[in-house]
Amino acid sequence: MQEISDVVRQRIRGLRQARGWSLDALAARCHLSPSTLSRIETGHRRIDLDQLVALARALDTTIDHLVEPVDDADVIIRPLQHQEPGLTTWVLSREPARPGGSLVAKMRITPERRPSPERLAVHPGREWFTVISGTALLHLAERQIPVATGNAAEFSTMIPHFIGAVDGPVEILTIFDQEGERAHASA
Repeated sequence: MQEISDVVRQRIRGLRQARGWSLDALAARCHLSPSTLSRIETGHRRIDLDQLVALARALDTTIDHLVEPVDDADVIIRPLQHQEPGLTTWVLSREPARPGGSLVAKMRITPERRPSPERLAVHPGREWFTVISGTALLHLAERQIPVATGNAAEFSTMIPHFIGAVDGPVEILTIFDQEGERAHASA
């Protein structure tokens, strides 16, 4: 596992470079000398807490983001499977959608999942999906739109909608906003 001090140095350098700033430009913003900043970035000098605070402020980030540990557990998501007749869902996001956030899920839909008037969902927001395999049948009010492998669809969820399968199973990758997650989780 990488030492946290190395991670912090890489993040400082990466944020500085992403902003297109030279050592001189960042040093001026956080009231350090360019040589001190260079030694901090290269590991030839320890970072003092007051320097870390100044660097975080100058880089428009938080100390938490600079010192957050790197761990494989933060990268790998082991999705749990939720199953109901005709639909299997795997949530691929680490956390439920936060305000302004979104939730990513993989869905496997089989033809036994059929639309009915009470299954047409309506809720605030937008939904997006791409078809990984098979053909999805997107029901938008009275319209039925086939969406083939490799294609994507995006629509207002204020339109009554339902996603089914055509001639066999379909797998999709979908993104819900917070309202969409709430509506589909309770469906």
